[in-house]
Amino acid sequence: MNQTTSPPQGRSLRRAALSLAVLSAAVLASMSSCRTTIPNRDPVGEPFPPVVGKSLTGEEVSLPLGEPSILLLGYVQDAQFDADRWLIGLLQATPAARILEVPTVAGLFPSLIAGTIDSGMRSGIPEEDWSTVVTIYGDPAARIVELTGNERPRNIRVLLLDSNGQVRWFHDRGFSAGKLLELGAATAGLR
Repeated sequence: MNQTTSPPQGRSLRRAALSLAVLSAAVLASMSSCRTTIPNRDPVGEPFPPVVGKSLTGEEVSLPLGEPSILLLGYVQDAQFDADRWLIGLLQATPAARILEVPTVAGLFPSLIAGTIDSGMRSGIPEEDWSTVVTIYGDPAARIVELTGNERPRNIRVLLLDSNGQVRWFHDRGFSAGKLLELGAATAGLR
């Protein structure tokens, strides 16, 4: 007896194969969008785009905060070294602003695995610091990248926002002790 696939099973297999092909194409397209280079730009004087992220504690956080804040935007994992230098300096300088580290990852694929990425970050960050790390994925992340650009992605983007969400100070060329002092003075001017 000749074994053949019945028409309903054949249609199901074709639908599954088509769905897999569409999903694969979407993943590849989103992965390439993560690599799109946007020229760096200085956004001082511009409003920070309103976005909602999640702290590593799981709380939703709306940015801008509505109070003076320093955001350390990181676009790639390799930016962590620069972020750590800025954090050490900022914590010693004790600026009059809230400090948030904001991993910012544009693209569809990272959005799909955001839980895995956040879990990996939680495993390397002490729990008492989880509330100061706010992750932004997908389209909201893309709006932030457009604000600052993403050339030299290993450099953290340091932004000082005033209470109205305006960018008052910006630096994206790596940690600098002189720039840290300049940021401290700019922060003091907001209070």
